[in-house]
Amino acid sequence: MNAITLPDIAIQSSQQQQPLDWVGMCGIALPLLLEGQRIQAHADAGVSLDDGSARGIHMSRLYLALADLEHEPLTTPLVRRVLERFLHSHEGLSQRSELRLRGELPLSRPALVSPLSGWKAYPFEVLARLDAAGFHVELQVEVVYSSTCPCSAALARQLIQQRFVEDFAQGPLDRAEVLAWLGSSQGIVATPHSQRSTASLRVRLDGHAADFPIERLVDCAEAALATPVQTAVKRADEQAFALANGQNTMFCEDAARRLHRALRGLDEARGFRVRVVHAESLHAHDAVAESRWNWEETR
Repeated sequence: MNAITLPDIAIQSSQQQQPLDWVGMCGIALPLLLEGQRIQAHADAGVSLDDGSARGIHMSRLYLALADLEHEPLTTPLVRRVLERFLHSHEGLSQRSELRLRGELPLSRPALVSPLSGWKAYPFEVLARLDAAGFHVELQVEVVYSSTCPCSAALARQLIQQRFVEDFAQGPLDRAEVLAWLGSSQGIVATPHSQRSTASLRVRLDGHAADFPIERLVDCAEAALATPVQTAVKRADEQAFALANGQNTMFCEDAARRLHRALRGLDEARGFRVRVVHAESLHAHDAVAESRWNWEETR
């Protein structure tokens, strides 16, 4: 019995003769090996269609090339190899290949004081491109932290001072009485407002770097901010967290500057963009700040 040749519509000529910037697939489910863990991720894979006479690309070839990412730890050389396969499988059609990987990396984080620890999931994206200009790779990570408003803290302190003057206007101060006052709601009549905040760190990496430094980037950011959200805590940890917030009051501008300084010291960074969002508890809108270093927007 003779084999039947199946039709390939994609190789037919296009009637419109129009090159396309990007053609591919989005949201492909894909397991990855990262930081010693197998995690579930999603991929967007595509190439440029520079031959305007071609009707389409071979999407199945892109899909099959992604299989390399399932079996090896995720590294920059591996990502580059996949992008090279994209182009090799579209020789004569495409001059640029792109890959975006999205997922969440679970990291164990210790409590501030007690021996407890717990897991936090850090959303990340890897964005990579290979073209005539070379290999371009970026890493984006999100870090969640607490931000206490400096203005609110100052206003709260003023109210406490006013109440102190009112309550101790008569007679000499008694140390025990003052200590009791400080530990009561009668004395501490106001507290500053805090909010859960998010820092998005997008870093352009050296194309020759061996790995994706997600944990190092998280550690760098959390140390700079000093108030990352916690996992398992005892009361001693909660008290230490309150102390950290009181000693690190931050407007969104302060947080952005802290992160900018910290990332300038990260060896792997060849450029970065920082965006912080403070989800206001006073207002119905967010407070946002951005900072960039050696950064040019790309597609």
